[in-house]
Amino acid sequence: MTPQDLFRRVATAEAVTWALLLIGMFLKYVTETTELGVTVFGMAHGVVFLTYVLVTLVVGTDQGWTTGRIVRGLLASIPPFVTVPFDRAVERTGGFGPWRLRPPGSPQAARAPHERVVATLLAHPGRGAAIGVVAVAVLTAVALAVGPPVGK
Repeated sequence: MTPQDLFRRVATAEAVTWALLLIGMFLKYVTETTELGVTVFGMAHGVVFLTYVLVTLVVGTDQGWTTGRIVRGLLASIPPFVTVPFDRAVERTGGFGPWRLRPPGSPQAARAPHERVVATLLAHPGRGAAIGVVAVAVLTAVALAVGPPVGK
């Protein structure tokens, strides 16, 4: 899977879960028929949101995006559906290529500490994906312990 494929899939999933959450909110607050949509789709969106944040950091670091572009990518996850146009804008400006970073000792070795972390994750994709899943699970558990973003 290329960096663009990974980013596009997660950016699209983030937009889809936003839509589902908005539907759930409509059902809860407008029609007052059920809270189930917010409960289920809120959790799904939270998990995909955290995944999008991690993928943006990994892909942005690997692809050599500027700090500004990475921040714009992270901010794109806040308003509904903006991750998809952000993905298209990055593609249009040539922001995606093959995986770039390599572990120490190789010609394209990562230099900065954050690049070395990403290079290590990419050198062992299975282990990197497992670490990502654990990171999302831990962050989700923390978010659940803290409580919803809006008081009841």
